[in-house]
Amino acid sequence: MAEDRRTRRTRRALSTALVELVLERGFSALTVEDITERADVGRATFYSHFRDREDLFARVTAGLLDGLSERLRPVMAESPVGFTGKPVLEMLRHAREERDAYRIVLRGEGDGRPLQMFTDAIARATAEEFRDRAERNGVEPRIDPTLLARVWVGEQIAVLRWWVEHETPPMPVEDVVRMLLDLGLHGRYWASGFNDDETTDKTGKGRTTDGTTKGQRR
Repeated sequence: MAEDRRTRRTRRALSTALVELVLERGFSALTVEDITERADVGRATFYSHFRDREDLFARVTAGLLDGLSERLRPVMAESPVGFTGKPVLEMLRHAREERDAYRIVLRGEGDGRPLQMFTDAIARATAEEFRDRAERNGVEPRIDPTLLARVWVGEQIAVLRWWVEHETPPMPVEDVVRMLLDLGLHGRYWASGFNDDETTDKTGKGRTTDGTTKGQRR
């Protein structure tokens, strides 16, 4: 038990050192010696836990994903239909709590590999949830769930990065969630101020979503 606690403390110290140093210098400038010096552990100790600095960064990213999964699991189970906004709320709260780790991942440090790992994991879980939700409700997705998940996750990654790069939240989290929920339910045209998928150009002619006016499409 004592050894397990020591192991956790050592790994936590090394992870914290990595995050701090990446924020200060960037990942490409770091060495294992920099990390062990900041964490106050020996090189041999480092290599008993991690292969290299990339392996440590991957563990930090995996820790974020594990923590986020724990936060999302109960709220995802609350609604059989979804679209409650609660998963986004928990994601933003988690990002604020783990702000520095999110920042180095979402900035693409480490040649973008941690960000790819983070994105792929969330996209896989989201696509699975979309499929399960459609099956539970007896509906057929109109867009392939894998593509739909990638679109959704891409938007969330952009919002998350915007969120964590501010020292203080740019707006109340409840407002962000409400607007994202409205966007998900009603779509981009509605969010832009239009009532349907057709706009009107300056001549007063109806303009379709591809930019042509009525009568031009065949």
